[in-house]
Amino acid sequence: MVARFSRRAFLSGALAGLTAGSALADAPGQSLRPVLRPGGIAATAKVASKSSVPPAAVLIEAAQLGGRVSFAVVDTRTGQMLEGHDAGLSHPPASVSKAVTALYALDVLGPKHRFLTRLVATGPIHNGVLKGDLVLAGGGDPTLDTNALADMAAQLKAAGVREITGGFHVWGGALPLVRAIDRTQPDHAGYNPAISGLSLNYNRVYFEWKRGSNGWQVSMDARSDRYRPEVRVARMQIVNRSTPVYTYAEKNGIDHWTVADGALGNGGARWLPVRQPEMYAGEVLRGFARSHGIVLPEPRKRGNLPGGTMVARHVSPELAIILRDMLKYSNNLTAEMVGMTATAKRKGHVGGLGDSAGEMSRWAKETLGMTRTALVDHSGLSDKSQMTAQDMALALARAHRSAALKPMLKPFAMRDENGRVNKAHPIKVQAKTGTLYFVSGLAGYASPPGRGDLAFAILAADVGRRGRSNSDARPPGARGWNARAKTLQQKLIERWATLYGT
Repeated sequence: MVARFSRRAFLSGALAGLTAGSALADAPGQSLRPVLRPGGIAATAKVASKSSVPPAAVLIEAAQLGGRVSFAVVDTRTGQMLEGHDAGLSHPPASVSKAVTALYALDVLGPKHRFLTRLVATGPIHNGVLKGDLVLAGGGDPTLDTNALADMAAQLKAAGVREITGGFHVWGGALPLVRAIDRTQPDHAGYNPAISGLSLNYNRVYFEWKRGSNGWQVSMDARSDRYRPEVRVARMQIVNRSTPVYTYAEKNGIDHWTVADGALGNGGARWLPVRQPEMYAGEVLRGFARSHGIVLPEPRKRGNLPGGTMVARHVSPELAIILRDMLKYSNNLTAEMVGMTATAKRKGHVGGLGDSAGEMSRWAKETLGMTRTALVDHSGLSDKSQMTAQDMALALARAHRSAALKPMLKPFAMRDENGRVNKAHPIKVQAKTGTLYFVSGLAGYASPPGRGDLAFAILAADVGRRGRSNSDARPPGARGWNARAKTLQQKLIERWATLYGT
């Protein structure tokens, strides 16, 4: 369940008035380095030795991750940093940065913000004929899906439209068009689609194949739980080769894919990214309109949003719900779209993905005190973003008082000695994970029995091994590296619970 709170309450909590130079009670002032508590760390060190709690450096060495590992843990009641290890070193945060994006969007847009997608008629409707253009206008909704377009087509029929004399246009100018979140990722990565103010199904198309007696049967559709409309804006050709598995090219506004038959087996399916998001949404809506007897011309992109009458609309869920799902499923497109929408409101415009990420970094410095954070996107997909564990842990402690973020974070599964999820584990953790090849992060709140929350951030990266890996396939050793990183995360959390718990 998502906590209900107003933007006023959010701003009057931890984030209000907190700047890079401010701090919570008894927290470090100008310097954000760890400060020893009188009778705190020194005293608990004796307890740790008596109870055989291993030093953090021993746990890190045992994990054998190579590269660099940083962490910071902060008491949310006082804002005091209890312990850190190389906490000021910069790392790629991966999807941990989505937690910052959530706070940014909540602050700028407010938790009750909703996105509006409209069908706009530019002329009057007489006897079922629209004398003008029909425009499908996106409002930056990252959750727009096939079901929503089906409902909008039904609304269009209910409005009395049977035909139009003008054109059918699509407009995604609420956000700038970005062809891919991270150009270094493989073309076929479904988690790396295009961005537009008009986006459908997280800008992914469903590719399904089956080997039959007469050869391959292939479909590309915009499926949902209710519909499976086939699309032509994305097309697939199966070719006789072993590698590369996929190739991509844009031709005349169409996504043209090829796939190697040697990689397909007898059948299967996967989501592929869409690079023509406005045309994708327009084609699907046009098909639903046809099912209601409304014949629309081929969609055409429009550079500006005209005035007119709204004849159909779709309203998204509240932003708080969208962000909860974004953090749960770590959806990259949602992070980019809500982040860019927040920048557009904060600045009055947004020039592009990098421009928006830079503005969010400035906001994080001003509001959360994240002085050494430099992000290049809102999702963490690029390894060029940089963050310190110190910045993140202190920011989480500052945000804790507003109760804005913690209810949205996904529970982190603590495990037993055999690696099985232990639902009865006494330490409860709600956090955001971040994973790239040879990059692993975890940041959030740990609740040891009998005490308040600890805000923490753990960032690990072997950038050397990552740089040598082939991004088109999982590099050797990546799976084991990630498993060891997650084991280290749990061991560090258990160490902190022992040292700083009751």
